[in-house]
Amino acid sequence: MGAAAVWPPTIRPDPSGYGASDGLPSGNPFGGTPAEQESGAVTAVVSHVVEPGREQGFLRWQAKALKAQEKAPGFMGSELFRPVQEVQERWVAVFRFDSREHLDDWLASDVRQGLLEEGRRYFASYDVHKVGSAFSGWFSFEGGARGDAPPNWKQAMSVLLALYPTVMVLNLTVGYELDDLGVPGYVGLFVGNVLSVSALTWLLMPLVNRVLAFWLVPGRARSARVHVAGAALVVLAYLLFVAIFELIS
Repeated sequence: MGAAAVWPPTIRPDPSGYGASDGLPSGNPFGGTPAEQESGAVTAVVSHVVEPGREQGFLRWQAKALKAQEKAPGFMGSELFRPVQEVQERWVAVFRFDSREHLDDWLASDVRQGLLEEGRRYFASYDVHKVGSAFSGWFSFEGGARGDAPPNWKQAMSVLLALYPTVMVLNLTVGYELDDLGVPGYVGLFVGNVLSVSALTWLLMPLVNRVLAFWLVPGRARSARVHVAGAALVVLAYLLFVAIFELIS
């Protein structure tokens, strides 16, 4: 399992190897059962760098791992995402457990360790990251009460709204500069992650929260009209960003 840029989400190495990111990488589900949403559940995102020519073996290994995972206590669902050219170069497995304890038990289990040893013939590296709520810490309203957090689908749309332009700007500026300086890719990835996460945490997400408060704060967004209007506004912003970066990139 290898990692894609954190933003796009980066995934940190985990000695266990099969397993979770700050967000989900782009791609179409290729396998597994979508995980259900449940309070207290924990998601794991694992990215893999698959050896060229060993994709079919990797898929068979993933199917075997999923069968074993389905027997683990607290397992809720799993999805596998194929690489997307020029967007996400790695295979990404996403799975969800009903609690952090059950997830940790699976990650440390002898069954999983055995699967990892078997899977190393197919992937060159992997990274894993565990996240609790969809984007915990970036959404806090009216004193930060947990119940005031918007639903996960709104959180995901809002983070993408800030994430996409951040990644594009960094790629078009810092990314090119680091390449010209001959900085190794893994160092450049770390620098990009630090800058993007910092920008989202202290600048962009607070701004998004203020601008979209009418839509994000559950106490305010009570009608279908508000839900639809907010979602439409975010989608229009997506299209605007895409059009802008198409012109300048």
